[in-house]
Amino acid sequence: MPDPVSTLTESRPRPAVPAGGPAPARQGPRGLRSWASVAWFLVPALVLFLVFVLAPIGVAVYTGLFKWGGAGPMDEFVGLENYTRLFHDRVFLGDLERGLYLIVLSVTVQLPFALFTAVLLNQRLRGRAFYRMLFFAPYVLSEVVTAVLFTMVFLPGTGMADHLAGALGLEGLRGKWLADPSTVVPTLFVVMTWKYFGFHMMLFLAGLQSIPDEVLEAASIDGAGVWQRFRHVTLPLLGPTIRISVFLSVIGAIQLFDLVWVMTAGGPNHSSETMAISMFQFGFKRYQVGYAGAISVVLFMISVVFSLFYQRYVLRRDLSGAITPGGGR
Repeated sequence: MPDPVSTLTESRPRPAVPAGGPAPARQGPRGLRSWASVAWFLVPALVLFLVFVLAPIGVAVYTGLFKWGGAGPMDEFVGLENYTRLFHDRVFLGDLERGLYLIVLSVTVQLPFALFTAVLLNQRLRGRAFYRMLFFAPYVLSEVVTAVLFTMVFLPGTGMADHLAGALGLEGLRGKWLADPSTVVPTLFVVMTWKYFGFHMMLFLAGLQSIPDEVLEAASIDGAGVWQRFRHVTLPLLGPTIRISVFLSVIGAIQLFDLVWVMTAGGPNHSSETMAISMFQFGFKRYQVGYAGAISVVLFMISVVFSLFYQRYVLRRDLSGAITPGGGR
C-alpha cells in the first residue's frame, strides 16, 4: 500500500528550473549601498594620493626636462641635459657616497647596538621599563629639536662635547665636530644614532617578546648555551623584524634632510650634504628648479628601485603566504 505522505509529496507541483541553470541573484538596494560605502571611503583616499603623490611626481619629471628658474613659463626645453649634468656633478656624486656611507654605518653599527640594547632590556632587570622609556624618548622628539639641541652640545669652545673631549685628552677634536670635513659626517651619525636607535630597539624588543619561551627552554634542555641559543634560535626567529628594521634604516638614510639641514646646512664645503639637501639648495637657494626636479626624480627612483628589489629578494620569504589569492590569510 503506498505511503499517503509520499504520494502527497510527489503530487505537489515542483518549481520549474530554467534550462541554463539557476538565475543569478539580482543586486538589491543592500548591494548598491555597500558599493556606495566602499566608494565613499575609497574615493577621498584616491584623490589625496593623486594630488599629493602622483601629481608631484609628474610635475618633478616634467620640470626636470627644462631649464627653469621657478618663475615665468617653462619654455627652455633641455631634455636629459639636467640628468647628464647630475652625474658629472662632484657635489651630487659626493651626496651618493655620503648616503652610502651613512647606510653602511646604520646597518653595521646602529642596528646591532639597538639589537644588543633590546636583548639586554628583554631580561628580568630592575627598572627595565624606565630604561625602555628613556631610550625610546629621543625618537619622540622632532628632528629640528634634536638638531638644535646637539648644535648647542657641539658648539665650539663652550659646548659640552668640547669639555668632554678636553677631559678625555682628545684636544684635537675640540671645535672640529661640525666644522671639519673629516669629522662632520661621523658626528652627524652619532646624533642620528641617538635619535633613531630607540625606535629600532622597540622593534627588536617586540620581536623578542613574540618568541615562545618553550622554544628557548627546549634549546636549553638540549644543551645549548647562551650564545648558541641566540645564534641558532633567537636570530632566525627575529629575522623578519631585522629585515624590516634594515629597510626602514636604509630608506631613512637615503631621504635624510631636516636633521642635517638645521645642524650644518650641508657644510662645511658640501661635506655633509645629502641628496635631499642638494635638491633644496638648487631649488630654493639657487633658483635652478629644473635641475632640482632632476635630483628629486633620481632620489625617487633610487628609493623605488631599492624598495622593489628589497621586497622581491629579501622580504619575499616574509611576505609569501601572508595573502592568499582568495584574499584570506
